Amino acid sequence: MNKVKNFFMNLSLKKKWTLSSTIVIFISYAAICTIIYLALYTWLIHNEEDNAIRTVDDLTAFFGSQEGPITISELQQSTGLMKAIINQNQTVRIFNLDGYEVLRINNTSPAATLEKSELQYFDTMVMKKNVEGNDVFVLERVVQIGRFQGYLQLIHPLNSFQSMMKYVLTAMLIAGIGALLVAGSISYYLANLLMKPLQDLRDSMVSVREKGFDEEISVTYKADDEIGDLITIYQSMIDELHSSFKKQHQFVSDASHELRTPIQAIEGHLSLIKRWGKNDPEVLEESLHTSITEVQRMKKMIEELLDLARKEEKEQHAYADVQHVLESVIMELQFVHKEANVNVQSYGVKKDAHITENALSQILRNIIENGIRYTEHQPVINIEINYLPDNLFITIKDNGIGISNEHLPHIFDRFYRIDASRKSNGGTGLGLSITKMLAERYDVKINVTSKVNLGTTFTLRFPIV
Repeated sequence: MNKVKNFFMNLSLKKKWTLSSTIVIFISYAAICTIIYLALYTWLIHNEEDNAIRTVDDLTAFFGSQEGPITISELQQSTGLMKAIINQNQTVRIFNLDGYEVLRINNTSPAATLEKSELQYFDTMVMKKNVEGNDVFVLERVVQIGRFQGYLQLIHPLNSFQSMMKYVLTAMLIAGIGALLVAGSISYYLANLLMKPLQDLRDSMVSVREKGFDEEISVTYKADDEIGDLITIYQSMIDELHSSFKKQHQFVSDASHELRTPIQAIEGHLSLIKRWGKNDPEVLEESLHTSITEVQRMKKMIEELLDLARKEEKEQHAYADVQHVLESVIMELQFVHKEANVNVQSYGVKKDAHITENALSQILRNIIENGIRYTEHQPVINIEINYLPDNLFITIKDNGIGISNEHLPHIFDRFYRIDASRKSNGGTGLGLSITKMLAERYDVKINVTSKVNLGTTFTLRFPIV
């Protein structure tokens, strides 16, 4: 059994499909044929028995119609009438009470032993016997012919019945072999048809493994079924992996470049100190200040990279007091950027947002700090909080240099900078990427509109507790 199971498990899916469907179809056909054969056998054998009983009844009625005393010789002379009652293949034997045969009509069947002892208890006996290799029905009955009393025995051969059943069985076997071949062919064709998209999908996977994501997917199956769903999911997954791979490659390249810059600056200033700074306090002070600034910038960048790398789950019971968090962020930023003018207005009944205070603080700090940093005038930030029944909205509008439509879709990409000049403002290029990550984690929707030289507006929609 284990060998059969192992053999089946080692077959290809196409062969498993073909073999399984063929076996199921053949077993179903065999079961139906068996039921039909048994039903036909039962019906025909009962029909043969009924014919034999009917013949005995007709003979008994014929004997009962004879009047007066009838001798054996007269009975023998009446065989012509009795032959008209019985079938040509039936044999009738009449015995006296001592069990001696006195008359035989149609000697076409082998003789069967008379069971006269059993007739003491039964009016008519019906038996199926095998006589000299032939299956027959043997019917025996006590009869009264005038003054003669004896036994009537009818031998009803089953040759025609058996020939009929052999013919039916042969026809079913031939049809079964044909059905097996047809079922196997159809199963193999359907297996090929249904397995082709899976085979194409497998070939595509092998191609991607060997040649990378640049290899085009060649699966063209468009049916709206489970295989179509699988291929659609696979294509979507490959597209996402390709996009993630490109982003990862770009991220590594950008991160290497961004981290290399402060390291080179520190290395340059340390070399400067080594050459001339030991004896020149001004050079020493400037180099140390620049090195510390670059170290702090690199530290901040590494912390933000770690924030992006974390895959923290959303806290289901998180809540934050928006106004309290906003006041803390504004106080912190105005301590650093004393020139900034931040105005806050609130509308509606105060409610808590469904987000942690730390995540909310990071989102607000990144957006407001960008508005303060990227401006050519005194920074003015106008913030509105609108509490609604199902959500709350925070609108942050600055008077900065703005963002063109060309760059607006990319502002949340890691290390993305609109132009090289913005790098001098001290950012790492990761703040808005962290903002987007946190927003997605807590179902915060962000909408950004901007006009060059007129400023940028961020609208944030928070779910409420």
